Amino acid sequence: VQLQASGGGMVQPGGSLRLSCEASGSIFSISTMGWYRQAPGKQRELVATIANRGSTQYADSLKGRFTISRDNAKKSVYLQMNSLKPEDTSVYYCVAYQYGLPYWGQGTQVTVSS
Repeated sequence: VQLQASGGGMVQPGGSLRLSCEASGSIFSISTMGWYRQAPGKQRELVATIANRGSTQYADSLKGRFTISRDNAKKSVYLQMNSLKPEDTSVYYCVAYQYGLPYWGQGTQVTVSS
């Protein structure tokens, strides 16, 4: 399974970005998909996950600003990020689980700066 993330970039505080991640390859039964992020010098942390039937989980600090969604037909997961803050600056990684194994995308940089 390969994951290709896109949509990162630089945005001013208060702005929005939408990340996309498409899965390809030997896909048989992807269950949960999601996003994690990792800032320099910090551990990778959960942003949000979404099950194949749509139930979602968010990091408490991001609820209300970030929204995760998926399109199973397109084998894709999305992250809408609003009201971005400088502390949201990180590399964002998408993940997809198949038969309990995680597959990671290459990461996309999000920089929030004035």
